[in-house]
Amino acid sequence: MNLRDLVYGLYARRVEGRLDHAQVPKHIGVILDGKRRWAKASGGTAEQGHKAGASKIQELLGWCAETDVEVVTLWLLSTDNLDRPDKELIPLLGIIENAVRDLASDGRWRVHHVGTLDLLPARTQSVLKEAEQVTVGVDGILVNVAVGYGGRQEIADAVRSLLLEHADKGTSFEELAEIVDVEHISEHLYTRGQPDPDLVIRTSGEQRLSGFMLWQSAHSEYYFCEVFWPAFRKVDFLRALRDYAARHRRYGN
Repeated sequence: MNLRDLVYGLYARRVEGRLDHAQVPKHIGVILDGKRRWAKASGGTAEQGHKAGASKIQELLGWCAETDVEVVTLWLLSTDNLDRPDKELIPLLGIIENAVRDLASDGRWRVHHVGTLDLLPARTQSVLKEAEQVTVGVDGILVNVAVGYGGRQEIADAVRSLLLEHADKGTSFEELAEIVDVEHISEHLYTRGQPDPDLVIRTSGEQRLSGFMLWQSAHSEYYFCEVFWPAFRKVDFLRALRDYAARHRRYGN
């Protein structure tokens, strides 16, 4: 261990020691950004950046478990990412599949897919479904893996699901227009039944949501971190929690 690592370790313990666990967010959303830029800066390939980013996931979940976080949503692949060239997309999907398998085999996490399955290759769909099935009884952090996910797509899918449900019931459009409200749509989101994210973290210095959990993040706090995702450290995570705890959440009041 070099001097820099020692200093960071001491600082991380200091921040953690002052953390009020009663103020820790119960649901954290994470936009894992900057993998390709991290690779480029270190002279590597995009694939190496994606692999380094995937290996960071278990570390993050370990930190979340230590601080009593209950739900984590990881944005691994957006609907826009599906337009990338096959020479990058195919290896990326393989890395995501391996990461999801690792989450499922760990035994500590309950895996849930959020996104549109139909947009994904059959093999990726199979991996996501199997991960959900084998972890359904796990009493640990609920890990939402957002693969083939877009916030606008989610809302469109929710409305479509709502319409189909009421069509099966024989509800007329006029009757539906009279009763539909926020809760009706929420019941058809990918995260239905879950608490909305208290905190959304985005790495790499970008300060935008890019469509991440548009509906659910209406009252979320945001934390934008300069570091690229593969270089995200425990001290960066603890700083985000400390910053969150220092805010006074007013929920529009």
